[in-house]
Amino acid sequence: MPRSHLFGPEHEEFRGTVRRFIENEVRPHVDDWEAAGQFPPELFRRFGGLDLLGLKYPEPYGGTDAGVIYEAVLFEELARCGSGGVAAGIGAHVAIATPPIHDFGTDAQRKRWLAPAIKGEKIVALGVTEPSGGSDIAHVETSARREGDVYVINGSKMFITNGVNADLVVVLARTKPEGGHHGLSLLVVERDTPGYSVGRKLDKLGWRASDTAELVFQDCRVPVENRLGEEHNGFRLAVGNFQWERLWIAIGAVASAQRSLELAIEYAANRVQFGKTLSSMQVIRHEIADMALLIEQARQLTYYALWLHSKQLPCTKEVSMAKIAATEADVRVADRALQIHGGYGYMMEYPIQRAWRDARLGPIGAGTNEIMREVIAKELDL
Repeated sequence: MPRSHLFGPEHEEFRGTVRRFIENEVRPHVDDWEAAGQFPPELFRRFGGLDLLGLKYPEPYGGTDAGVIYEAVLFEELARCGSGGVAAGIGAHVAIATPPIHDFGTDAQRKRWLAPAIKGEKIVALGVTEPSGGSDIAHVETSARREGDVYVINGSKMFITNGVNADLVVVLARTKPEGGHHGLSLLVVERDTPGYSVGRKLDKLGWRASDTAELVFQDCRVPVENRLGEEHNGFRLAVGNFQWERLWIAIGAVASAQRSLELAIEYAANRVQFGKTLSSMQVIRHEIADMALLIEQARQLTYYALWLHSKQLPCTKEVSMAKIAATEADVRVADRALQIHGGYGYMMEYPIQRAWRDARLGPIGAGTNEIMREVIAKELDL
C-alpha cells in the first residue's frame, strides 16, 4: 500500500497486524462464506477480541480511542480480504451502525449497547433506507407513534446490512407526521422486541457474504428510553455520520481497486499468448498503467478528504468527490482486470469475478453517485 503523510510508523505496524489476521483467519474462508450467503456472526467477536471494533471510541466503553486514521487502515485491509460482503458486514457495524449510539446516546445507552458492540457480543445494524425511499431519507414512511412511555413502530426497512443477524437496529422513524425532515427520530430496536421481524434475507449480485435484509415492524412497541437524542431531531442525527459513511465506502473502494490491479498484474505476468506473456504486450501494459493512474487519482483525493475529516474541517464536497472517484475507479479497474483475464475472468473459480460484482455496489450505496454530484453542485453554489 503506497505510503501517505496520514500514516506514521505506528499506523503501518497496526496495518501489518490487521493484514496478518485477515490473511490467516478471514481470506482462507471467504469462498465458503460467499457460498453460504453470510459469514459466521462469531467473526464479530474475533474482531472485537482484537480491539478492532472500537478504534475511535473512548476506553470507558471498551474502545481504544486510537482515532479515525486507524479505522481507515482497518477499512483498507478489510477491502483486501477477497470478499466485499465480509468487508461490508464488519465495516457497517463499525462505520454506520454504532456511531449514532456513541454520538447521541446517553452514558447508560452507551454502556448498554455500545460496549457489547465493541466487544463483538452484539451485532448492530442501521435501519434508514426504505423500499420506496432509497437515497431520499427525508421521506421516511416508517412511523413511530408515541403512546405514553413507548413508541409504536409500523413500517419496513430495506437493504439493511447485518439485518438478518443484528441484535439491535438503530431505526430512523417518523414521530411527527407533518414534520417533514423535522419529524424524524432515532430509536434502538432490540432483536426480541415483539412486532419486529426479519421480513426476508435478500439475494444480491455482490457482497454475498454479508447478510442483507428487509426488516418489518408491526405494532412494534419500543420504550421511549430507547430513543437516541431529542425527539423529532433524527434527520440531523442520521445525516451527521454521512461523511464518515461515504469515506468508508471510498477508502474500501480504493483498496479493492488496488487488489483488482494486483490480480491483473499477476495474471498478465503468467499468462502466455502468441509465445509471450500478456504483460509484455504494449496494449496490456498501457491498460494496466491507466488502471494504476485511476487508482492513484482516487487514492489521493480520498486521502485528502480523510485528512480534512480527521481535522474536523469542512469536507462535504471533497468527501462526495472522493466517493465518486473511488467507487467509479473500482468498477472500471475491476472490469478491465476481468477483461485482461479473458475467458478465465468470467469463471467463478477466479477471484476477479467477485471483485467485479462487489465493486458495482459502490456507486449505489451510501448515497448514489448521482446524489453525490448534486451535493457537489450545491457546495459550488449552483
